[in-house]
Amino acid sequence: MSWGFEPSKYMNITVKDLLDAGVHFGHQVRRWNPKSKPYVYANRHGISIIDLEKTYDLLEKACDAIADVVASGKSVLLVGTKRQAEEPIREMAAATNTSFCVNRWMGGTLTNFQTVSTSLAKYKKYLRMEEDGSLDALPGKEGAAIKRQMSRMHRNFEGLLDLKSLPGALFIIDTNNESIAVTEANRMKIPVIALVDSNSDPTLIDHPIPGNDDSTKSIRIVIDVISEAIQGGFARRTEVPTHRRDITPVTQEPEFGDQGDEPEVTLPEGYEDMDFDDRGRDSRDEAEAKPAEEKVEAVAAVEEAPAAEDAPAVEDEPPAKAESEESTEEATSEEPSVEEAPAVEEAPEEPAVEEEVSEEANSEEAKDADEDTSKA
Repeated sequence: MSWGFEPSKYMNITVKDLLDAGVHFGHQVRRWNPKSKPYVYANRHGISIIDLEKTYDLLEKACDAIADVVASGKSVLLVGTKRQAEEPIREMAAATNTSFCVNRWMGGTLTNFQTVSTSLAKYKKYLRMEEDGSLDALPGKEGAAIKRQMSRMHRNFEGLLDLKSLPGALFIIDTNNESIAVTEANRMKIPVIALVDSNSDPTLIDHPIPGNDDSTKSIRIVIDVISEAIQGGFARRTEVPTHRRDITPVTQEPEFGDQGDEPEVTLPEGYEDMDFDDRGRDSRDEAEAKPAEEKVEAVAAVEEAPAAEDAPAVEDEPPAKAESEESTEEATSEEPSVEEAPAVEEAPEEPAVEEEVSEEANSEEAKDADEDTSKA
């Protein structure tokens, strides 16, 4: 059979394999759904016969769709609560490490996932208590109540322990039996891949697979192909690089090498070439630093001059005073400045103070001499 396109790499079966597995058997004509007419080949002995060529094509499209979902990093939830689908679904979940539901579909599993996740966390807590032995340490009545609750949770949440978020797709066996799951998935905009029989409505399904959903052999051959597609999706998964905002990308500057002609750069007004040259910037800084150093040295010399003047003022030595006056005059003549003016004015005032002290001393000596003469 050739349809003008490349077959999917996940399809490891043929139409004859589907025929041998009994996928073409539908329901009785009186129970058929008129919307499934496009997939019915004929009616034989009151039983609808499904067109296997269309089944093969739709199964191939479903495999590609579910592989893309898994490759994008999302999970797939397997649903099949009828007796014929329970064991194949368990085997498929174990082979692909995916979540499943085979006992009873909990209403609100998708539409009220926040509440369901709370119940799942509670069930996980009870399981940890049972493992570490803390459940046996509880009083008998309390422990018995928790064990009864755990048995009910195990029936409802058996394959959902690893479901941490809403699944990316649902794979369902018998959409009539799982009508609540289909409704919730359509409401949450989750794509549905399902095996639909002639009594089901394929228009509610995103990727319908027409076939017999009442035979274990028919269910198993479809599940095997879907399992291959899921494993292929896992193989296609790639790690998504994480972008950190606090890291700036490093851009590597191009190396132009030794080029003879350098491009001309026109600087705006008010800028000089020295502003963009490191060597020019360094020389300009040195030129600015020299006048500042000279000014600091001059201020230090001026501060040392008054200190030299104060030292001989305490000792009554006229020659030292004369030398200090000469030094101050020379300093003022060499470096006239605003700060040195007070030092030149204060120098003549010191001899006057010393003369007053000497006159007072002479007057006191004269008085003492007069008193001694009077006593004599």
